[in-house]
Amino acid sequence: MKIAYLGMGAWGFCLASLLAAKGHQLVCWSTKPDLIEQLKSTGEHPLFPGYRAKGDITFTTNMSQSLRNADFIIESVTSAGIRPIFEQVRSLGYPQCPIVLTSKGIEQDTGKILPEVVAEVLNNEFRPQIGFLSGPSFAAEVIKGLPTSVVGTGFSIQVIEKICEIFTTPAFRVYPNTDVLGVCFGGALKNIIAIACGISDGLALGNSSKAALMTRGLHEIRKLAFEVGCKSETLNGLSGMGDLCLTCSSTMSRNFRFGNLLAKGKSAEEAQKEIGMVVEGAYTVVSALQLSKHYKVELPIAQAVYHIIYQSLKPTDAVKALMQRAIKEEHL
Repeated sequence: MKIAYLGMGAWGFCLASLLAAKGHQLVCWSTKPDLIEQLKSTGEHPLFPGYRAKGDITFTTNMSQSLRNADFIIESVTSAGIRPIFEQVRSLGYPQCPIVLTSKGIEQDTGKILPEVVAEVLNNEFRPQIGFLSGPSFAAEVIKGLPTSVVGTGFSIQVIEKICEIFTTPAFRVYPNTDVLGVCFGGALKNIIAIACGISDGLALGNSSKAALMTRGLHEIRKLAFEVGCKSETLNGLSGMGDLCLTCSSTMSRNFRFGNLLAKGKSAEEAQKEIGMVVEGAYTVVSALQLSKHYKVELPIAQAVYHIIYQSLKPTDAVKALMQRAIKEEHL
């Protein structure tokens, strides 16, 4: 199968390598000529020194070359980049095959999950061809072949089955799930809670504090997700609680590291620059609060994260405000 892969960040390179090792032909695209040149000459990604991609895999800055005659298109750009990237795909006369998205986020202002954004750009008739991959997974572990389990979803059972077939390996298990909204919301909103947990660790508030943030954070995710029509059981699974646990408890998570840097006095711009990769939670928190206003759902943790990032609220003051909220009966 010929696969066009759009986006060669850590996750994109990791999954492209996994698929090439399975015997698929990969043509990988990026907007970064220096990165593409390094990948062409060495086969190594700067984020994974010493690891060389194996199999039939080529790299290009020419999107049309990547898309030509593709049997499958996979995306790993950013949530903010989804719309412009697929507008470019459409302008080139593509796609003519299924699409799988792997970025996690909710579009600002529209409140749309990313598969809905792509369906809108490409025309709703293409909707059944769109799928999504999500779950607790760090590229640095997957690329080493460490055991990982994720979820494949989409607007049609045929695409869901295809995702599971294409991606599954002995070490990378893909479970099917038909709840597109639930899988997408779980994957997007957990990044906000991961920032909060990074702040908590940066302030040395202890493990009990982090456990409370994760639990109440999952409650916030569930409240909003319920309003938009997600299945609550999806948020108990890999793309909900599983992804939340991973992202909130490890410095391998860029969202967690971002929160940690904020707690240590860095501005959002300084923290983002130090991490050197997109922090999706900083983008998605805006979308989450827009949705919370629309649905009249309180999201105190997300609100605190937003104020710290965009209104220069001191993390210690945000903690005080959260701890002074009126205590209500715990409803889960």
